Amino acid sequence: MQTLIIKGDLPSMNEIIAMAKRGRGNYQPYAKVKKEISDMIYYECLAQKIHPLMSKTDFTITWVCKDTRKDKDNIMAGFKFIGDGLQHAGILKNDGWKEIGNITHKFEIGKKQIKIEMEESK
Repeated sequence: MQTLIIKGDLPSMNEIIAMAKRGRGNYQPYAKVKKEISDMIYYECLAQKIHPLMSKTDFTITWVCKDTRKDKDNIMAGFKFIGDGLQHAGILKNDGWKEIGNITHKFEIGKKQIKIEMEESK
């Protein structure tokens, strides 16, 4: 099992929708944020010495939030950025059904961070 820690949080579904509305059909605001997050995940993978995943992988994501203001389903949308970022970093070959097994989400209150546990599917 490997664990990646991301400090802070990721855009929620509501924030993603707001970016799309601001872009008025232009995906540039979303694309810019997606690239920034993918780059950040890439560098965190290097710093934390995360190795490429060679087989189908199960994920347990612990979302540590500062409070309960955001709905859990909005928070979980951030996994799209995680999958894309891990792919950008070369940790995942792709972010499709062949590479990603089960995804379990957990929620805690505390200092904002995301704990991503990756384990080979059984």
